[in-house]
Amino acid sequence: MTEVVAALIWEGGRFMICQRPAHKARELLWEFAGGKVEPGETKEQALVRECREELAVTVAAESVFTELTHTYPDLTIHLTLFNARIIAGTPQKLEHNDIRWISPAEIDKYEFCPADEEILGKIKEKFTQSREAAQ
Repeated sequence: MTEVVAALIWEGGRFMICQRPAHKARELLWEFAGGKVEPGETKEQALVRECREELAVTVAAESVFTELTHTYPDLTIHLTLFNARIIAGTPQKLEHNDIRWISPAEIDKYEFCPADEEILGKIKEKFTQSREAAQ
């Protein structure tokens, strides 16, 4: 099983999504920034490194939003999604085809990696609950 980390980064009422490059597995699908945990790294260290490599930003990993295990045809991953915030830099497309900031209401307009579907459901659920509580 491959340990993977990802960042749920909010800016106002929108969160960051990244489009995978055309030459990689699951090409052009949308995902959260992140990647594989290297030997000897903590999950938090891996998240900081991956965001620096992919986006040229420094992030602070905060609480765990959720964890899940997903099996693709070519690998099984254990994904830890952290609530994170950018503490230095402006996101750049160093590895991704595109970067977008979307609201929970816009999730269904994008095609995400299958492992992210459960996470996106939780984000939509929290968004709906907070909107209902505000009414």
